[in-house]
Amino acid sequence: MADKKDKKVKVYKKKKRVPEEKIIKDLQAQYDSIDEAKIKTFFNLPLSSKTQKGLKENEFVEPTDIQKQSIGLALRGNDILGAAKTGSGKTLAFLIPVLEILYAKQWTRLDGVGALIITPTRELAYQIYETLRKIGRYHDISAGLIIGGKDLQFEKKRMDQCNIVICTPGRLLQHMDENPLFDCVNMQVLVLDEADRCLDMGFEQTMNAIIENLPPKRQTLLFSATQTKSVRDLARLSLKDPIYVSVHEHSAHTTPEGLQQSYVVCNLEDKMAMLWSFIRNHLKQKVIIFFSSCKQVKYTYEAFCRMRPGVSLLALYGSLHQLKRMSIYETFCKKQHAVLFATDIAARGLDFPAVNWVVQMDCPEDANAYIHRAGRTARFQRGGESLLVLLPRELEMIERLQERKIPINLIKINPNKLHSPHRKLEALLARDVALKETAQRAFVAYVKSVFLMKDKKIFDVHSLNTDDYARSLGLAIPPRIRFLQRMQKVTTKNEATKADKFVKMKQNDDDIKEQENSANSDGQSEEEQENFDRNEDKSTFHFGNRSSYYAACYSSNENYIKKSTFVFVDDSDDDNDILTVKRKNIQIEDAIDDASSVHSEEMNLQSKQKKAVTKAAIAKKLLKKKIVPNKKITFDEDGQERIDPTKSKVSELARQYENEEDSGINIEKAKEILREEDRFDKQRFKDKIKEKHREQKRKLKETKKKVESEEESEDEDAGVILGNGSGDESEAESNEPDLSWLPDPDKIYGKQENSNSDKSSNDSEELESIHSAPKRKLVTQEEHKKSTKKKPKLTSDLQNDEELALQLLQS
Repeated sequence: MADKKDKKVKVYKKKKRVPEEKIIKDLQAQYDSIDEAKIKTFFNLPLSSKTQKGLKENEFVEPTDIQKQSIGLALRGNDILGAAKTGSGKTLAFLIPVLEILYAKQWTRLDGVGALIITPTRELAYQIYETLRKIGRYHDISAGLIIGGKDLQFEKKRMDQCNIVICTPGRLLQHMDENPLFDCVNMQVLVLDEADRCLDMGFEQTMNAIIENLPPKRQTLLFSATQTKSVRDLARLSLKDPIYVSVHEHSAHTTPEGLQQSYVVCNLEDKMAMLWSFIRNHLKQKVIIFFSSCKQVKYTYEAFCRMRPGVSLLALYGSLHQLKRMSIYETFCKKQHAVLFATDIAARGLDFPAVNWVVQMDCPEDANAYIHRAGRTARFQRGGESLLVLLPRELEMIERLQERKIPINLIKINPNKLHSPHRKLEALLARDVALKETAQRAFVAYVKSVFLMKDKKIFDVHSLNTDDYARSLGLAIPPRIRFLQRMQKVTTKNEATKADKFVKMKQNDDDIKEQENSANSDGQSEEEQENFDRNEDKSTFHFGNRSSYYAACYSSNENYIKKSTFVFVDDSDDDNDILTVKRKNIQIEDAIDDASSVHSEEMNLQSKQKKAVTKAAIAKKLLKKKIVPNKKITFDEDGQERIDPTKSKVSELARQYENEEDSGINIEKAKEILREEDRFDKQRFKDKIKEKHREQKRKLKETKKKVESEEESEDEDAGVILGNGSGDESEAESNEPDLSWLPDPDKIYGKQENSNSDKSSNDSEELESIHSAPKRKLVTQEEHKKSTKKKPKLTSDLQNDEELALQLLQS
C-alpha cells in the first residue's frame, strides 16, 4: 500500500488551441519587418503552417531571388511588376502570396472567386494548376483549371465553387459572357503570368473585355521574363503605384548563366539534312526543336517517324486536341531521352525537366521570342545548350541579340557528319499521298510565316530559294504559293494605274503648253489681248477641234475663262483652225452658271457610275422601301388581299400593333391582341369541324346511292333472263328461242301417266315459285354462313332436265 502511495500520477494538461484569427494577426504584424537579406529558407518568411507544410513536402526549401524580393511586397498588398530570367521560380513567387492573402481573409468555398491567374497558353495554365495543388493541398481553398479544349458544361456547373481560377483569356471571357454562376465581384488578386504576351496585340481585345468585368479594387501581380514597361498596358490594368522588381536587370547577361548559346549559318535547302544529322548524333539526350508553324512540326514529325532515327519522337502544336497535348506534355517530362518538335506554344513558362538542347530551326520574330525559347533549358541553376539556325539573310538578328546582352557564338557544321535524308523523303512522298499533301502544306506555311514577320530587314520572302527548299522536303515539284501570286497581281495593278495616271497628267500638260504656244502665235498683240480681257461685252467662242477646246478649258488665263462660254463646233472641212469671236447679246454670268451646273451634274453622274454598289447599300435601299423579303401576297377575285391566318395576324388591333415603331413590349396590349386572335382561331377551328362533318355526310350519301343502283341493276338482269322482267310481252315473245327442230318426246318415251302429270304440275308450281320475285330479308353474317354450309350440291339427271325443258315449251 505504501508503494502505491509513493507513486506519483502524471496529469497531462491539454494545450489551449490558439484561435486562427490571432495567428493571422501575428503573421500580418510580421509583414512589415521582412528583411530580404536575412531570408535563407521559406521558414524565415511569415507564412502560414499549411503553406510551410506544403512547401516542405515538395522539397521547396530555399527561395530564389525573385521569390525573396516579391513575396514580402505582395503580402503587404502592393501591385508588382516582376521580371526575372527564365527558370528562376516566378510561379511560386505569385502562388505563395495568393494562398496567404486568401488565408488571411479566411476565404472559404462559399465566398466565390478570390483570385484569377491568367496565362497565354493552356500547357502553362496546367503546369501552374499542378504546382498549386502540391503546395496548397492543406488549405481549405478550391482551385479550378479553366482552359479551352475541355468540357465547357462541366466547368460551368462548378464555377461558383472555385476560389482560385487558373485560366486562359479566351475561355475566361466565354464564362464571363455565358455563365451566370461566374461572379468575380469579390475578387482580391489578379495575376498575369507571361504578362507581356497576355497584353500583346493577339490578346488585346479579349484582355480589354476581361479587365472591364473585374472589380477596380484589387491587387495586381504581373510576372514575365521579358516584362512590359508600356504605360499604355499599365494604364489598361489600372495599377496603383506598382513596384518594379527586376532581379537580373543589372546582371551581365539577360539569359541564365549556365546556358551555352551558339548559332549556325545554313542555307534553306540544307536545313532538313542538318536537323536529321543533329538528331542522329544526339540520341542519348533530351532535345526540343522549335519551328514557326504547326504544319512544319506535323510534317517533320511524321516524316522522321517513318525514317526511324533511333530515339522517341513527340510533337506539340496548337491544332492537336487538348487531351492529346496534355498527354504529350506529361510524356516528355517523364522521358530521359526524347526529341520534341514544337511551336511557340511550348516556348513560354513550361518547365520540362533536364532538357539538354534547344534547337531553333526557324529564326524567332524578335529577341524576346529567342529568350523564351532558349529558356526551356538551363533552368534552376542547371546547364544547357541552345542552337539557333539562321539563313545568310537573317544574320542581322545576331546584332539584335547582342544589344539585349545575350552572348551567342558562331559555330560551323562539320560536313563529314552531314547525312542528307532527301532520297528517303522523296521515296516516302512517292508512296504516301497524304504525307505528300502534308509536305506541301508545310512548305506554304513556312513561306507565309516569313511573309508575315514584321521586321522586313531580316525577313524577306523574295530572297528565299523556294524551289530548292521544296526539293529538300522531298517534293519533286514546288507547290503554288497563291497568296504571293495574289499580292504580286495587286502590286502590279497599283503600279500600272500609277503609271497611267502619270502619263495622262503629262499628256495634259503637253497639250496645254502647245495650245498656249499656238494662241500666242495667232498674231494677237499684247495690247489687243489686254483690251480683250477688259472688254465687258459678252462673247461665245467656237473652236475648230477638240485639242483647242481642252486647251482653252485648261488655260491659265483666269479672266479668259471667267468671261467666256465654250461651244465646241466640229469644223473638219475648214483648212485653218482659227479662233473666231461671235458677238451675242447674252449675259455671260448666267451662261457660266448654266455651264457650271451642267458640268456639276455630269460629274455627279460619273461619280455615281464609278461608285461601287455594296451589299450594305442594297440592304439600306430595301429597308427604305420597306420591302419584306420572302413574302408572298395572294389576291381573291375582287382584287382584295387574301390573308393567311396561319402566317399573319388577322385582327386589326394586331396589325396596328405590328406597324407601331415603339421599342419594347406592351404586355396589356399584347394580352388584348392574343384574346382577339384567339377568337378568330376558335371560329376558324369551328369552320374546319363543320367542313369535316359535311364531307363525311357527302361520302355516306354517295355510298348509299352506289348500293341502291347496284341492287336495281341486279333485279333488272334477273327479270330479263327469266322472262319475268318489266319489259313488254311482245319483246319477250320476240326473244323466245326457236325450238321446232327438237323431236317429239311422246314418240320417243311414250305417253306419261297421271302421276307424271301431277309431278309436272308440282314442278310447274315449283318453277313459278322459283321465278317469282323473292322476298328480301335481312340476314346476319352468322346466319348467312350457316345457310351456305347447309346448302346441298345440286344433283340432276337427264329425265328431270327433259321435263323442265317441256314445261318451258308449254308455258
